[in-house]
Amino acid sequence: MKSLELQENLKKYTRVADCPVRNVISRFSGKWSMLVLCVLAENESTRFNAIGKAIPDISPKVLTETLRNLERDHLIARKVYPEIPPRVEYSLSPVGRSLIPLIADLVAWANTNYDAITRP
Repeated sequence: MKSLELQENLKKYTRVADCPVRNVISRFSGKWSMLVLCVLAENESTRFNAIGKAIPDISPKVLTETLRNLERDHLIARKVYPEIPPRVEYSLSPVGRSLIPLIADLVAWANTNYDAITRP
């Protein structure tokens, strides 16, 4: 009986087109996306260089790609000011803000379990 129930539960992961883990969570679960979201959660709006300074080991190219992907997925908003030179600021969208409490729980879990997981 349990084997049949387990098989039924696992089927949800085989539906590639509508699997939330594959199609939603994977969009922000990478290390760079998660870190960018955390940086933006701490500030009302943040410029590109400030994000780069907060995450010094991300390259400008990867940061650009990460910001574009998060914007495409409606997790962040990008605002361009009509100035010379142009000023661009990033902030969390309403969808992104709704994700932050969940990320905060994950961050707390990571802090609590860091030593146990990283121990050789």
